[in-house]
Amino acid sequence: MRSPISVAAGLLRVRPSATVWMLGVLFLQALTVEAQADSFDALEATIENVQAALRANTATCRTVVSSFLARIEEFNPTINALVSFGPDALLAADELDRRLAAGNSTGKLFCVPVLLKDNYDAVGMNTTGSCAALAGNRPSADTPSVKALRDEGAIILGKTNLHELALEGLSVSSLGGQTINPYDHTRTPGGSSGGTGAAIATSFAVFGTGTDAVNSLRSPASANNLVSVRPTRGLISRRGIMSISFTQDSIGPIAKNVQDLATALTVMASVGADEADNATLLVPPEARGIDYTQGLNSGSLDGLRIGLLDGFWNHTASNETSPVNDALVATIDFLESQGVEIINVTESIYNATAIAKFDVQQFEFKEVLNKYLSNPSLDGDRPNTWDEVYASRDFLVIPAQYSFINNSKIGSTASPAYATAKQGIEDLKAAVNATFANNKLDAVIYPEQKNLVVKIGSPSQAGRNGILAALTGVPVVTVPVGFSQPSEDAPIGVPIGMEILGLPFSESKLLNIANHFTRLRPLRKAPAFADYAVQMGPYASVPRMQPNVSNIPQAYPVGVLS
Repeated sequence: MRSPISVAAGLLRVRPSATVWMLGVLFLQALTVEAQADSFDALEATIENVQAALRANTATCRTVVSSFLARIEEFNPTINALVSFGPDALLAADELDRRLAAGNSTGKLFCVPVLLKDNYDAVGMNTTGSCAALAGNRPSADTPSVKALRDEGAIILGKTNLHELALEGLSVSSLGGQTINPYDHTRTPGGSSGGTGAAIATSFAVFGTGTDAVNSLRSPASANNLVSVRPTRGLISRRGIMSISFTQDSIGPIAKNVQDLATALTVMASVGADEADNATLLVPPEARGIDYTQGLNSGSLDGLRIGLLDGFWNHTASNETSPVNDALVATIDFLESQGVEIINVTESIYNATAIAKFDVQQFEFKEVLNKYLSNPSLDGDRPNTWDEVYASRDFLVIPAQYSFINNSKIGSTASPAYATAKQGIEDLKAAVNATFANNKLDAVIYPEQKNLVVKIGSPSQAGRNGILAALTGVPVVTVPVGFSQPSEDAPIGVPIGMEILGLPFSESKLLNIANHFTRLRPLRKAPAFADYAVQMGPYASVPRMQPNVSNIPQAYPVGVLS
């Protein structure tokens, strides 16, 4: 092979015009090689895509992060999913590039961009719950799951909008405005983790985090053609989470595929027992230290016995319910074609509206928020109590929840009604265990929402079925099962999701079922408006994020409780 010096010497012996031409060609080739060696397309990117690009030296970590920033700048003005950027995201990427150059790329999430729901404490970003009154709430410590993500090499890219203080599923807030469904811009993205759902569907990060006190990890997954896992209560510490209920809240990831979901859960659950969250102390030792990516592909669907909760359907035909019913019927046909035995479960207790009477959020919300706000790791100019938040007028409560907030003001865990609801929860747990045992079930399934995700400006996110898992604390994996028919507003249709519910600490089994199902029946599609690569510009620093609060529907007045 000739050396560069001999090539140059040869060039000097040819005519000057030819020399200039050949040097120009070589220069362009060099630029092309350099560009190819430092590029990355974030559209539908996975953990494996990111890390393969780094291993192949076709991208740097800074390039990976910049590619996601470019997508956010391009598409977030349309869907309004983010409330803030992580100010140190590019600096963190540069540090990982230095590690990579030194031959150290260890970490399950090395250089994987992640978005956090804005009720997770993360150093460098305020935790607001998307409530304008709490805009100045500044944490000095990461919540344990965020620390675990960072320790495995994740880049915290920013924070997502949520339905204010995670109290409903429309994903509208006084600080973040209304988040828009990326598949149908006239609809909500589900919630309360709707900002995370819309952002991950539009490839603003590889995966994101959410919380779930009734539906909030599962509703956005269903409405945005994603997968999510609501883990068993206590599996992941809730310390440093601005939550609603210590009985019902759980935290977990939302992703585009089950492999990434399992990796994220493995990392988030690795924090183990935490004396600051008593629920974590009740987890049996055998449920700790599990790598949920192991065994995802083992076995098959053949021979599984899966219960179908008939009471969680709306069998009345309409434009909003029929697409859901049709998608679930097609799903059942597919499962049966794979050898799954479907058992129709018709016990009257399985009625989402009926069991909602056991919801204890209104008794716990004030106490839980006061406990969070009193944490010594928090600082900043902000209210210090529940009462101060709702005296500020810098909040948004939808009219359908005025009574909930007013009841929460005087509600208490000392109330006899609270004790009655807690006993109802215990009875419900026993009923679920009996259903599984009597029918020898591996899991049960039902639509996450009986109807399509609701339109912007609707009174509430009606028709959701998340209350069963929220009350019993059992795990659920949510998977896509189809779309409504395409329309002018929804070019590829509105996404529809299904919950797969299991017994406590059966996450591995549920993820295995979900992985087989989604691989055999792949239904993931990027939203049509954002289904193209975005040219990446150079970023000297992380851009500024300004949520759009001017799009809050008039139906949701700010600062009003009656």
